[in-house]
Amino acid sequence: MRKILEIFLSILTAVGGFVELGELTFAQQAGARFGAELLWVIWLGTLGIMLYGEMSGRIAAVTEQPVFHVIRLVSGVRLGLLTLVAAGLVNFMTCSAEIGGMAILLRLAFGGSFRVWVLLVLLFLILAAWFLPFKWIERVFGFLGLLMLTFVVSALLLKPDWHEVGRGLVPSLPTASSGRDMLLYAFFVISFMSSIMLPYETYFYASGGIEDRWTPSDVPVNRTIIVIGFSLGAMVAAGLVMNGALLFKPLDIEPQRVGTASLVADVTLGRLGWMAAMVGMFFAFGGAALETCFSAAYGVGQYFGWPWGKFRRPAGAPRFTLFWMLFFVLATVPMLLGVNPVQLVEYAIVFSVVILPFSYYSILKAAGDRRYLGNYANGRWMNAFGWGYLILITLAGLAAIPLLILTHGGKG
Repeated sequence: MRKILEIFLSILTAVGGFVELGELTFAQQAGARFGAELLWVIWLGTLGIMLYGEMSGRIAAVTEQPVFHVIRLVSGVRLGLLTLVAAGLVNFMTCSAEIGGMAILLRLAFGGSFRVWVLLVLLFLILAAWFLPFKWIERVFGFLGLLMLTFVVSALLLKPDWHEVGRGLVPSLPTASSGRDMLLYAFFVISFMSSIMLPYETYFYASGGIEDRWTPSDVPVNRTIIVIGFSLGAMVAAGLVMNGALLFKPLDIEPQRVGTASLVADVTLGRLGWMAAMVGMFFAFGGAALETCFSAAYGVGQYFGWPWGKFRRPAGAPRFTLFWMLFFVLATVPMLLGVNPVQLVEYAIVFSVVILPFSYYSILKAAGDRRYLGNYANGRWMNAFGWGYLILITLAGLAAIPLLILTHGGKG
């Protein structure tokens, strides 16, 4: 019974932590620009993150080795270090944007100075990271992030055309096929998929498995959490796309502000719906800020062989503890300097797709190595899907920067 409860709690936290600022931004904009046409990207990206998330969790359960140990082992010292630095930069940009998103939500709810809220968010996150054990960080931010399901309810209340929804689940080219539209469509496909497959999710997930002391007997638990939790999280992303398609697209509104999403809940569910959406976004962004910060600290500790982990007291992992605290402090600097968090997270997502192949290649190689995992290594079909996705994200990574430039960051 206790094991079933743990699985249930882990699934709920996986749902609550699935959507962060970047995915919310691209999901809404995708709906506002293309209607339901990009719904297929959600299942494509979700299957990909399930695949590599399951492999990283399985490696952690069987070998007790986290992702960056695997990256250094497979890719070597130099390429591993390059991946670590690039991942750290993307984590930094994402964490900073999530802090900015939280501060914007507080300013919308209570008024006041954005910069003061940034500093209060910093204090809140440091206190949460310091005092809450790992499991409670997952549960508090994951459970309250579940209020993002409000956007699924809003989409249903807006009465979508289910025929259009069905067509949107099938990969297709945009209905308007000018050269500009094709480039913009390609940019949104790559960026939206990247926002779902952000590499920090696998870094944090595998490290979390070690924090929770997984063993080979937890491999089925790992698969259950991944499949059910990420599937339900994908529903939230689909709800955001449909909200953009049903409310913003007919009005020719491009939702580029953090608080715009909550307006849908206000229109469909009233003041209580708006409050639920705001709380859900606040804790979803907060969970992403904690995950990216800890992912950066995990990566550095794992690569250089430092003692790491929330299961250790700060005195038992002093460099790890100091790193994540400094990371949080530095991540507030761009927000205090007036950088737009939405623009920052959009750049982070585009750059993250460039580093995806470096991270996921190492995971795939290790997960398919029977000398390393024995009977827990990938089977034929898992390897085939893994290599297929690796080719896909490599092509996406090669196209991401040119499309960013040609579309002026998705603005056409």
